[in-house]
Amino acid sequence: MAKHTLHRSLNPPDDMAGTAVSVKNRRKETGCCSVTFLRSVLVVFNVIFWLTGLTFLGLGIWALASRHDYIGLLGNNTYSTTTFLFLSVGVLIILVGFMGCLGALRQIRCCLVSFAFLLLIIFILEAVSGVLAYLYENTIREELTRNLNKTLTENYYYNPGITKSADSMQEDFQCCGAQDYTDWQYSRWLGSEKTNNKVPDSCCISPSKGCGENSHPSNIYRKGCWQQLEQFLRSHLIVIGGVGLGFCCLQVFGIVFACCLARKIKVSKEFI
Repeated sequence: MAKHTLHRSLNPPDDMAGTAVSVKNRRKETGCCSVTFLRSVLVVFNVIFWLTGLTFLGLGIWALASRHDYIGLLGNNTYSTTTFLFLSVGVLIILVGFMGCLGALRQIRCCLVSFAFLLLIIFILEAVSGVLAYLYENTIREELTRNLNKTLTENYYYNPGITKSADSMQEDFQCCGAQDYTDWQYSRWLGSEKTNNKVPDSCCISPSKGCGENSHPSNIYRKGCWQQLEQFLRSHLIVIGGVGLGFCCLQVFGIVFACCLARKIKVSKEFI
């Protein structure tokens, strides 16, 4: 009888053992590795994440809307590609942020895994857009000095898009031609005898119909446009590159937190 009682005392019932394990697990779930903590951190991360998405979206719209006519004068599509990447990343961040919040608040593991995977894609897109911006910023002067004059002299008047871009550039920057106003004497437009102008009317200090017939210094701008256009594009590309490379580091934290929470949810369900 005594032996039987001793045996029962040394081997507690299963429900008592389960309770002990449960208490032990709850103790382990407190602190910075608990599900509650990781959920809270991920929700805060998503709020910051949405703000970065709005930043990318706003920056992309700003880069497109801010005198976007000039982009038609560039020899390649790198600037436009970088800008549209920013717009795409901004929209993607806003949509993915909802998935992250849903997964964190409702503890849906598949949402968290998908969220981490999409964060990785966003990280790559941000890094690519930042690198493209900085690489193009370093080559913009070479492209403008090589291609701008050719683009203007061969396509002005014959290409409506380039004509509009050139006129906008000359009026806004108060300049004329690529290097200077003499570039226009070699243009296909003037050589065709379709006009009596010496330069486009947009070169005039006070633009009006036919004012480009007089190339006197008091009437037209004499300096070229490539330096002002270079400065304009550089300022935009530096901002785009800095934001792209700077914010891409933020996604690493989101990936880590989402994976940790997904793992914690899986482990907690195994004990149920």
